Amino acid sequence: MSLQFDRGVFTLSLDFELAWGSRDLTDDPSPLLMASRVIRREVFPGLLQTLVDLGIVATWATVGHLFLGSAASRCGCLHPGLVPPRHTWRKEPWLAGVPEGDEAAYPEFYARSLVVQLRDAGQEIGCHSFSHPIFGDAGCSCRTAETEIEHCVSAAAELGITMRSFVYPRNSAGFGEVLARHGFTCWRGHDPAWYNRHQVPVVVKRAAHFADVARAACPPTVLPFRDGHGMWCIPASGSYLPYHGLRRVIPISRRVERGIAGIDLAVADRRVNHFWLHPLNLADDPVRLLEGLRRVLTHAARLRDAGRLDILPMAALAERAEAQSGPAARVMSPPA
Repeated sequence: MSLQFDRGVFTLSLDFELAWGSRDLTDDPSPLLMASRVIRREVFPGLLQTLVDLGIVATWATVGHLFLGSAASRCGCLHPGLVPPRHTWRKEPWLAGVPEGDEAAYPEFYARSLVVQLRDAGQEIGCHSFSHPIFGDAGCSCRTAETEIEHCVSAAAELGITMRSFVYPRNSAGFGEVLARHGFTCWRGHDPAWYNRHQVPVVVKRAAHFADVARAACPPTVLPFRDGHGMWCIPASGSYLPYHGLRRVIPISRRVERGIAGIDLAVADRRVNHFWLHPLNLADDPVRLLEGLRRVLTHAARLRDAGRLDILPMAALAERAEAQSGPAARVMSPPA
């Protein structure tokens, strides 16, 4: 039994990471640290204000370490209760390079003040793990996942936050039973584009996605489905492409056209357009990328105000799916 909505739904999820998202992939963190400062100084204030101005609640899937205002080593180890992953591409200890200290000294790794702003602005704060290990990789054990989530839940609770939505680091899913056990009700899945299938080589995925954005191809609409752990998977529809490297040849206007097209299709289909992005990617050209994103979000807000679209964060969408699923749909649905 498929879900049916009275009108289309727009959902925005953000992978809020600062320096945590790709620190394991580089030997020189300097560009990442610089970009993180740009996010704090130029992107975060403008993005949050845009959401507040338009009355949009997004899901900020936040790396748990950003909940902290400070951290100190104990027994010569930062976060000794955290079981580190053993990813093959990471030769150094997992937390090597993460400084002990506070937000004032190391704003790329600690961001409690920003999380408080999100909370006080009424945004949904979701989880993106504590230190960004890749859950679906063989180097991430169940105990790693368990301690990651335990640390996140504890850090959020200190700020009066109960998290219900989860976004897997690099969208690599695993250990859903751990999430369900800790009260999560939904997670973001891959978008259903053909090139996101597991067997498609990475180079093909990137080229095909690049081509879709370059021609402003309309992203697919999606519907939540219940997974084998009783949570709702909310597949992605499309993302807001960054503006570095070869991606600079694609005008920002194409990103805007694609975003608007996806929203319009959700209205027509009465399905979901689940739009997502990394705030870090807006650091490439903050003024123009934020303006482009604002145009997409303004279009969604106008359709909402006209009664043609609902705008829901992930947890609220999962609640609606639960309420509308009916007894027949309470049987677990297999992943798409």
